[in-house]
Amino acid sequence: MTEIFGIPTIDIISFAAGAVALLFLIVIYQASLARDPMKDRIKALQGRRDELKAGLIRTNPRKSSIKKTDSIDMLRSIADKLKLLQDEKTQQLTMSLAQAGYRSNDALVIFQISRLVMPVVMGVTGIIMFYGLNVMPDHATYHPFYAAGMVFLGFKMPDIYVTNMKQKRSDAIRLGLPDALDLLVVCAEAGLTLDSGLHRVASELGRASPELAEEFSLAAIELGFLPERKQALLNLANRIDLPTIRGVVTTLIQSEKYGTPLATSLRVLSAEFRNERMMRAEEKAARLPAILTVPLILFIMPTLFVVLMGPAACSVNDNLT
Repeated sequence: MTEIFGIPTIDIISFAAGAVALLFLIVIYQASLARDPMKDRIKALQGRRDELKAGLIRTNPRKSSIKKTDSIDMLRSIADKLKLLQDEKTQQLTMSLAQAGYRSNDALVIFQISRLVMPVVMGVTGIIMFYGLNVMPDHATYHPFYAAGMVFLGFKMPDIYVTNMKQKRSDAIRLGLPDALDLLVVCAEAGLTLDSGLHRVASELGRASPELAEEFSLAAIELGFLPERKQALLNLANRIDLPTIRGVVTTLIQSEKYGTPLATSLRVLSAEFRNERMMRAEEKAARLPAILTVPLILFIMPTLFVVLMGPAACSVNDNLT
């Protein structure tokens, strides 16, 4: 019986199958739980409200009164020693993490440390795979290149993860924005102020679009505590990297500055965004035939030929033999 590091292969396969089955059961259990997507977000927003009340908007994150765990403190000390938080791109990375939904002061520390740790982890994994377990023995000459590729992948994995989360969050916000603007128009016509309207829209969209509800709640809190309301709206545009949000923010700033009717402007924007969403769906539908051409040729046509011409070929073969 084949053995790997003195362990029979059948035992390794059995352990892997058991681990996969356990993970499958955990996924099913997690999916069956009915969770409120706004619970954690509301808690984070309450912490943000306390910071704004205490006047900690412009303070150094190291002087924050929020208690840190020992592990985060250790990671922060390592990052300070390696000067990972003093780069010129630190502010840009912080903004990217905020756009992906990670606004904690520790998000940048964890991200920078992961960019150091993941290449080492992937490199060790590659060495174990290609030299310990002898994966792909026919390509032994290229094992060093494969290991180097895994190191490079480990360096890029944090960036890929943040970019993916940012894209998913932007897509979710884009889908929920027309409905949010319709609700905001109703709130404006009912006589509510902008911050009260944003609070109301956030509470109504808590389950349908939790990402947009979170951003609106934070914008409403900043409108109530920041000395300049324009800065609160600009912060909303910076946290969401979407042209549609920038258009909404520009409209809100102009309404605040010149006193133009807010409901009329938002109604026009909502109609434009709905038309844009419909055009985007029509564009995807128009691309569908071209996308289906390759699967049709590779998978459906050969099967169709076998079904249609198989009996005739078998009949000809029987007659000839």
